[in-house]
Amino acid sequence: MTPKIAKIITVVDSFDTHAHIPQQFDAVNAAAKEGNNIAVMSTGWDPGLFSIARIYANAALPNGTDYTFWGRGVSQGHSDAIRRIPGVKDARQYTVPIEAAVERVRNGEDPVLSTREKHLRECYVVAEDGADLDAIREAIVTMPNYFSDNDTTVEFITEEELLRDHAGLPHGGSVIRSGSTGWNNEYRDTIEFSLKLDSNPFFTGSVMVSCARAAYRMHEEGLTGCKTMFDIPPAYLSPLSGEELRAHLL
Repeated sequence: MTPKIAKIITVVDSFDTHAHIPQQFDAVNAAAKEGNNIAVMSTGWDPGLFSIARIYANAALPNGTDYTFWGRGVSQGHSDAIRRIPGVKDARQYTVPIEAAVERVRNGEDPVLSTREKHLRECYVVAEDGADLDAIREAIVTMPNYFSDNDTTVEFITEEELLRDHAGLPHGGSVIRSGSTGWNNEYRDTIEFSLKLDSNPFFTGSVMVSCARAAYRMHEEGLTGCKTMFDIPPAYLSPLSGEELRAHLL
């Protein structure tokens, strides 16, 4: 929808399909320029704040390796994928970082980690009456692009238990870059940016508001086209003036 809207007004979105961002950017950029508007796409925390963490870390440590760990938190996309399975009434899926892998990265070991070695997936499922639980479990753990590449647990619970214990949408994670500096790369360095969120959607909305502030400022300068958080000066995101930022945050 963003290309259609960008022809009419300035817009901020949270498009998060990483593999399709380049094509989406081209479409949004053309539409926004046609309407003389600004469109800020792929805002939030990943893509978004995590993206900024990666670019800063890569700039500071060009000789290094990036790692991203998500969770422990509810993946809304994975939960929805489970809910589409016949016989499922409701579900929550938690993405859980494997702590041993995280610690290896923090220790500067530069491990090569497979998808299975980085995250576990915990699924809590409310089945419809009379549903085939074994078939549901098999459909989950073998689902390509969602669960088949991870160690996945499936626990069937009641609707009351789901509402009592899994009603929230917490999330978070870490971006870590491990690299080396020095004439002979003799010094090991690690950069880490992490989030722990009580509410994924509320936090994402808060980031989007900061990007709307930046979009207004860019539009006032006469800029048009599509922007990502890479293209926004940090000061444009803040409600503080330049003087206040330099006095208190620099």
